[in-house]
Amino acid sequence: MACVSSLSLSLSSLRLWMRCRAYRPAVCVCRGVAATQKTWVFGILSLGGREGLRGRGFGVIGGRRGGSWRGLCVGKEMGVEVMDTVQLTEVEEKIFGVLVATLQHFGLETELRVAGGWVRDKLLGKDSNDIDIALDNMLGKQFCEKVNEYLTSIGEETSGVGVIESNPEQSKHLETATMRVKGVWVDFVNLRAETYAQNSRIPTMEFGTAEQDALRRDLTINSMFYNINKRCVEDLTSRGLKDLKAGFIRTPLPSKETFLDDPLRVMRAVRFGARFGFVLDDELRKAASCDEVKAALGEKVSRERIGHEVDLMLMGTKPNTAMRNLEQLQLFPVIFTSILTDIKPPLEENIGRLCVDYMEAAGYVLVEFEGDTSTAGAQAKFTTEERRLFHLASLLLPLRHTTAPHPEKKKNVLPVPELIIKESLKLKSDDAKKVLQLHTAAEQFVNITEMFLGEEHERIDEDFQAEKRVQAGLLLGDIKSLWRLALVLSSVLHFPLDEASVTERANCCLIVESNILKLGLESVWTRKPLFDGRKVMSLLGLQKGGPLVKEWMGRFHKWELAHPEGTEEQCLEWFQEVHAKRQKLQ
Repeated sequence: MACVSSLSLSLSSLRLWMRCRAYRPAVCVCRGVAATQKTWVFGILSLGGREGLRGRGFGVIGGRRGGSWRGLCVGKEMGVEVMDTVQLTEVEEKIFGVLVATLQHFGLETELRVAGGWVRDKLLGKDSNDIDIALDNMLGKQFCEKVNEYLTSIGEETSGVGVIESNPEQSKHLETATMRVKGVWVDFVNLRAETYAQNSRIPTMEFGTAEQDALRRDLTINSMFYNINKRCVEDLTSRGLKDLKAGFIRTPLPSKETFLDDPLRVMRAVRFGARFGFVLDDELRKAASCDEVKAALGEKVSRERIGHEVDLMLMGTKPNTAMRNLEQLQLFPVIFTSILTDIKPPLEENIGRLCVDYMEAAGYVLVEFEGDTSTAGAQAKFTTEERRLFHLASLLLPLRHTTAPHPEKKKNVLPVPELIIKESLKLKSDDAKKVLQLHTAAEQFVNITEMFLGEEHERIDEDFQAEKRVQAGLLLGDIKSLWRLALVLSSVLHFPLDEASVTERANCCLIVESNILKLGLESVWTRKPLFDGRKVMSLLGLQKGGPLVKEWMGRFHKWELAHPEGTEEQCLEWFQEVHAKRQKLQ
């Protein structure tokens, strides 16, 4: 067991340590520092085998290599360093100054509070432009109109007021007014209380007190207010600040009651837990995984909302952690496969765990591959959208050979990954198309990798080099700009999960990438062919296209891949020779 104990770590030594393996099961006593911290503190983390990393109030750096966990926990005093008070920026001071001046100008007794995520992020020392103002005794539109009246009275420019209608299906339970104040969009809504019907996650809304509003929120860390009138943070659940410092994800009211009222809050709890590296409270975990809540999630929440939360998790900084928590909470079937029937071959009982295992393994390879600086490929960092697609594709990789009928069109049997993306998550059809392409290309890259790394990889004869160019070129022509993602994804198919380290997988990918670059195939799909369809039709003496034209287009493409320096005259000579032989055989 590799363990860090009573050791000060520089950033460079931290990175070096992360490259070592930490074997499970074990307890690691280590000390580290968060980016915003100024002091070193201790913490304890249990590395719990396939159950994942366990501990309270710790962020985790690193991950598993092969079958082992690598990395260390970054201990923080009670989990997280939290500011003593909200530090306003110059712009925020001006914004709040206008709002308070409006109250004074009209003699309004309205209490202005910034709610939710802005308060949380400011206490964590992070900037936030998501300013939501909660009003205790008037509607947002009414207050915005007062702000404009005040601005007119002092000769300053007013702002148009937008009204966002309530849309309970999109978690917009009350009308929200929005306007620009000092160049920043600010939302205004009244404080509210909620009452839920038994079979709906859409509450009946009414004006409420600040305490009622805080208690009806999803998590304690999102329930705090910044009172603009009094210039102070209000923690009306008495647990928001404590849980933020401890790095806990907890609900203001009993978790089961909270989740049965609105089961989508289960997924929000998982998402925020992953985003901040916070620990899910034991009561919350128990409630989230109970049969009643799982059933409510499947029955009361629309597939669009479920898919939106999954998408946010995939785009977050720790998608692996989010998916692992969903799997450990036994929510994977509800979210991904519960609406599908007659899946063939039948899914293994632990399919959720297997899917997350593949996602984790692929994700760690992606990080190491992207961080390499030895090839030109490292200069082309993946976009957020590419990473989202990659994580989705790697998560669904173990399901690539399974099929099921469409939930409504039973005669349509489709790949399960496609059905999950389109029906279970209601994501874009283009997502499904690209994920299937990545799955197919990843399997083909296994063969390409064998060709580049096998016993004959050092052969320099022209026929073998031409074969490599043709096989790799055809694959890149199909997958196009996503080829590096498919290459990295193939690394978890090329080696069984427990038989190679992250570095070994990444090195294989880098070698293949280097070979592809040396062969000049990086953007092969953008090249203009020597002979397009019209020329091929002319050479064949045909008036219109058809199977024969398509066949010869493919032949010409392979010839060009095999002969990167070939000219149009040489290609024509080859065609005439091959075509003449073919005609004789006929």
